[in-house]
Amino acid sequence: MKQLLFLFLGTLFFSSCDYFDFRSKEEEEEEIVAMVNDQKLFKDDIKSILPENYTKNDSTLLVKSFINNWALKQLLLSKAEENSSLETTNEINKLVNEYRESLLINNYKEMLINQQLDTTIYSNEIEDFYNINKENFKLNEDLIKIKYLHFDHKVVNKNELIRLFRSERIDDLEALQKQQLSFKQFQFNTDIWTSVDKVATILPFSRDILLNKTKYLEKQDSIGLYLISINDVLVRNETAPLSYIKPQIKQMILHRRKIELIKDIEKIILQDATKNNNFKTY
Repeated sequence: MKQLLFLFLGTLFFSSCDYFDFRSKEEEEEEIVAMVNDQKLFKDDIKSILPENYTKNDSTLLVKSFINNWALKQLLLSKAEENSSLETTNEINKLVNEYRESLLINNYKEMLINQQLDTTIYSNEIEDFYNINKENFKLNEDLIKIKYLHFDHKVVNKNELIRLFRSERIDDLEALQKQQLSFKQFQFNTDIWTSVDKVATILPFSRDILLNKTKYLEKQDSIGLYLISINDVLVRNETAPLSYIKPQIKQMILHRRKIELIKDIEKIILQDATKNNNFKTY
């Protein structure tokens, strides 16, 4: 009787293991969806590929494709390992190890750079860098300083807008800026260098016209009226203006600082290792 009681309790315990989040070997086997040689693919491996909202048909096709791709990868890998010479395998392992080491070292260096790199760049530093390397800063595009205005035919004060645009008085410019909500496109800052290619995509003027210093020019089409005033021009291969390449110079200064910082870090690491007898030469 006691034996029957123990048997009943044991059966009850093992049948309720799932309640305590235990899984039997058979249950684990049930979760296998594919096997290639001794490599197994489980349901949990597939869950991550399924989108949040999916239909049964979509999920079936997606899962089938995933399983086939996984199986093909395992079969190819197995064939490759079988047919690779010891020399080839050793060379691959060496490359993998070198790549792993490189990733770890670069990650460590990036962490140190993020912690220690001074990213503050002052204007005089940018100007000094520009003046020293000016001959290397040649334009690979055409630039212009342009003022332009585009408004449609419905504007009632067309003549007044043209007068304000052509004026060089500050108060007229301010009056023009106050009406900017009625403009389709505009730029009034003539101190900014702008790529001719960029301007040509938004204004109906040819490159030849844009590359000529023009005090005032207008053009009308079915969309509206375009007004332009070109104050200055720089063509390809001329020295790039500082204001235009300032972001590029900042990146170059930061890159130089990174290189110098890494050299200092490597020097300190070697010195510390030598001092602590962790690095010795014979």
